Amino acid sequence: MYGLTPDRLGVLLGNLIAVAICIPFHEWAHCFAAHLLGDTTPEQQGRLTLNPLVHIDPIGALAILFTGFGWGRAARVNPHQMHRVSNYRVGMAITAFAGPFSNVLLAVLFVLPFRFGWVSLPMTYDSGLMSPTERLGMVLYWAMSINLALAVFNLLPIPPLDGSRILAGFAAPEISDFIERLEPVAPIILMVVLFILPQMGLDIVGWMVSPVQGTLTALLMGW
Repeated sequence: MYGLTPDRLGVLLGNLIAVAICIPFHEWAHCFAAHLLGDTTPEQQGRLTLNPLVHIDPIGALAILFTGFGWGRAARVNPHQMHRVSNYRVGMAITAFAGPFSNVLLAVLFVLPFRFGWVSLPMTYDSGLMSPTERLGMVLYWAMSINLALAVFNLLPIPPLDGSRILAGFAAPEISDFIERLEPVAPIILMVVLFILPQMGLDIVGWMVSPVQGTLTALLMGW
C-alpha cells in the first residue's frame, strides 16, 4: 500500500500553494491590468482582491491538485472600456499576458531561497534523513515548478487560454477574427486538448509545456 512519502507530500503541498496563491494571483493580475487600462468591470465584480475564494474555480483547482495544470474563475473584463489603449484587442492581449507574467514573478520569488542558500533540495527522500530546510525546499521547488507550468500552459495559443488572446491582439485581422469566433466553443476545445487527445496518444500540452518548463526551471535554479 502506498503511503504519503516525503516527495509526494512535497508535490501535494506545492499543488496546494498553487491553488491558494498562484491561481488567485494569476486571476487578480488579469483584473488589475484591465483596471489599469480603464476597465471598471473587475472592481464592480469585486475581483481586485487576492482573496483565494473570489478567484478559485472548483474544477480548475481539482485539476491542479491531480494533474499540475488547472485554472481559476475566469476574470470578467470589458475590452471596450479599456480607453487607455487605442485598440481593444491590444487591451485584451495586455490583460491576458498579465496572468502568465504573474506566475513567472511568483516562480522567481519561490526560487530566491535557493539562490540565497536558505533552503536546498533533499539528497534523499528518506524522511528520517531530510533536514527542515530540505523539506521546505522540496515544497518551494514544486510551487516554483507549478508556476512555470501554469505560465507556459496559459501562453499556449489555444482558446480560451491567454495565449490565444495575446495572439489575437497582434495577429492579422483575419486570424484575430477567427480566434474570436472560436470563443463560444473554447471550453470544449480545451477539454478535448487536455483530456481526450492524450488518450489517443496526442498529448499536445505535455509536448509543448514540459520542455519549456524544464528549461526555465534549469535557468532559475542555476543548473
